[in-house]
Amino acid sequence: MHVPDGFINAPTSAVTGVVAAGAIAVSLRGARRELDERTAPLAGLVAAFIFAVQMLNFPVAAGTSGHLLGGALAAILVGPYTGVLCVSVVLLMQGILFADGGLTALGVNITDMAIVTTVVGYALFRGLVKVLPRTRRSVTVASFVAALVSVPAAALAFTIIYWIGGTTDVSIGKVATAMIGVHVLIGIGEAAITALTVGAVIAVRPDLVYGARGLQQRLKLRVNGELVDAPGASAPEPAPAPVAARSHRKVWITGLVASLVLAGFVSFYASANPDGLEKVASDKGIDEKAKEHANADSPLADYGVKDITNARVSGGLAGVIGVGVTVVAGSAVFWAVRRRRSDDASPANTETTV
Repeated sequence: MHVPDGFINAPTSAVTGVVAAGAIAVSLRGARRELDERTAPLAGLVAAFIFAVQMLNFPVAAGTSGHLLGGALAAILVGPYTGVLCVSVVLLMQGILFADGGLTALGVNITDMAIVTTVVGYALFRGLVKVLPRTRRSVTVASFVAALVSVPAAALAFTIIYWIGGTTDVSIGKVATAMIGVHVLIGIGEAAITALTVGAVIAVRPDLVYGARGLQQRLKLRVNGELVDAPGASAPEPAPAPVAARSHRKVWITGLVASLVLAGFVSFYASANPDGLEKVASDKGIDEKAKEHANADSPLADYGVKDITNARVSGGLAGVIGVGVTVVAGSAVFWAVRRRRSDDASPANTETTV
């Protein structure tokens, strides 16, 4: 759903740029509370994983494909504020290095793909885990539903943005019907990928899933014939594994290798059909005023390495480079945010009340 330059007029693009910048500023502050010793080492990896999986377009209808957006997945794994930053890092890398998503439309893409998917997905996820049984399986089910809804929500957000600032005269009703219809189908793929990923992490390291924290059952006491929560007590969880066994290193390396394999090898077998937005834009005439990307001559444009004629090698190498750059850029951002939190919490910056 990467919006290219020319779909949305300059004033609307500027407004969404301000919205995106404001959301990123808020997320940078909010991420300080989320990035602890568990999430901080993995946040950059989550961004790289989303980059890799976004290269895997899957068929959803005749002549149409879809790909992961990743907002719900990132929010559930590392927190909603950090999730916004993860997807924003991915979009920035894609726009600058791979000419995917217009540079003047970066604010539109961040607003649509990072903010809307994360906010809608995580809000629905939190609502579901509060009413479902407090189990790990419920987290996976809630992840599926949250991701499913987040994609048509992003399609609706794009439709509203296009209604406000679209550059072509197209019936907004037809755009809405086409966009939401195809993205409901794409949402099923998004939901499956999200649930499988969250379920896999929960199976080996439930403590690393931000959205699964605090779900243990509280102990009950019978008082005057009624069951009440035991104050300050909760059901015992399994004894923690030794520190060495619980190191993030194994999970981090496994996730990085998986990302490299997906981007460097599996991506070659991705669907070549246009994604949902591209298909709707072509069918409805939204793309009449689309502009060539400012970085169309980039050495990595269109997810291929310039001057390498073998398509498999070119695409695979571009994917590997993308994963590497994204994990480094993301880790740098989250390390800086985490360090800022540590500085804010240091004794020198803490006031003592007498």
